[in-house]
Amino acid sequence: MRYLLLIYEDEKRLQSGYDPGEMREYQALGKEFAQSILGGNALQPTVTAKTVRVRNGKTVVTDGPFAETKEQLGGYYLIEASDAAEAGKIAAKIPGARFGCVEVRPIMTFS
Repeated sequence: MRYLLLIYEDEKRLQSGYDPGEMREYQALGKEFAQSILGGNALQPTVTAKTVRVRNGKTVVTDGPFAETKEQLGGYYLIEASDAAEAGKIAAKIPGARFGCVEVRPIMTFS
C-alpha cells in the first residue's frame, strides 16, 4: 500500500539552511529505505506559496499557505509499505520528526 509521509516543522529553524549532520541523516534514510521510497521532495518556504480557491465560479489566489500554524509542511515522501505500522516506523526515522511531526496518510486508490 502507498502512503504519503508529510513532514511538518517550524520552517524558521531552517532559515539558515540545513545542518550538515541532519542532511547526512536524510541521505542515510534514503539509502536504508530505497526499496520503499517512491519519491519525495523538500518544499520552498511558505512565503513562496499561493493558495487557490474557486467560489461561485470565481478564482481567488492569495499569498501564503492556507492557515497560520506553528509548523509548516516542509516536505514529503511517497512510500510503499505493507501496512500503517510499517509506514509509521519509516516516518519515525525521518529527522524532521524530532523537531515537528510526520503525518502518515494512506493513498486512496480508485478502480
